[in-house]
Amino acid sequence: MTEDHTRVIVLVLPDVNLLDLAGPVQVFDAATVLGANYDIGYVADAPRVRSAQGLLLADLGPFPATGPGDLVLVPGPRLRGTGPEVSGTVVDWLRAAHAGGARIAAVCTGAAALGEAGLLDGRRCTTHWELLEPMRRRYPAARVAEAVLYVHDGLVSTSAGISAGVDLALSLVERDHGPVLTAAVARQLVVYLRRDGAAEQLSPFLKYRAHLDATVHRVQEHLAQHLDARLSLAELAAVARVSPRGLSRAFTATLGMTPLEYQQRLRLEYAAALLGQTDLTVEAVAARCGFRDARHFRRLYRARLGGSPSEARPGTAAAPPGVGVQLGAEPPAGRVRAAGVRAEAGA
Repeated sequence: MTEDHTRVIVLVLPDVNLLDLAGPVQVFDAATVLGANYDIGYVADAPRVRSAQGLLLADLGPFPATGPGDLVLVPGPRLRGTGPEVSGTVVDWLRAAHAGGARIAAVCTGAAALGEAGLLDGRRCTTHWELLEPMRRRYPAARVAEAVLYVHDGLVSTSAGISAGVDLALSLVERDHGPVLTAAVARQLVVYLRRDGAAEQLSPFLKYRAHLDATVHRVQEHLAQHLDARLSLAELAAVARVSPRGLSRAFTATLGMTPLEYQQRLRLEYAAALLGQTDLTVEAVAARCGFRDARHFRRLYRARLGGSPSEARPGTAAAPPGVGVQLGAEPPAGRVRAAGVRAEAGA
């Protein structure tokens, strides 16, 4: 936990979307009420800016000098035409803020302002799903990720559309002040305790995240961001900076399963979402979700969800249990192991 106050400097761009601005700001304000140390201020090119929804925002300050410990928040504007309307003054200030060591977090289309400043070059980032392909074309050096809610890459963070800014802000609060205060903020705002940054934007998998063990959260995030990787227990323990035995104990006590059992559930839930929402082949879904081959994937899918992957397609006569609204349903006790599922790295 930091001791000094953290400035949250909100960059208000023309045509800013109100929820992109208000959602994250509400998180930092609630955290402050509950004992955090955020000082929130608003800056812009001009003292008055009109939002995309027509509300006039006034008394906005000039661009300050920034440094380590500052957080620059860039809510997304409504984009018009072929590219973002970001002034040279804004671009220069963002570059200087980044060079000076400030953290920069963009919500939704606010990522375009970071792209104009060159701050996404070589970085993993995300944005609203409708802007993913335009971002890739306009900023080819950026590593634009789809199917995630938010991404942290060094001092630069980005989030998906609109409400995902709340998830991004909660993750930043947790980094500053830990999971206990973050949980209190989420309860105060009546939102999910936290949504995983690697959750799919249109159908996020939220199970098993409503706990306060930061070690387990850290590994859950790593697994979600590397669904297709073959990760050993030792590698996951290194991510959490604990022993393999300690990590297994923490997962079992918190979630009632081992890290690699959790990885398998996450992969299968994501696979079910892809089967239901895309036209990817079963083989492509299996590869994207980290299964070693399609036959192995089909066997695990049937054992865990009670049907074949092809039955999860929209419009099929019989959808297996566990698909759709039952995506996170628990299987009968012992069913997974009885069907030959192994809790091993890269299963």
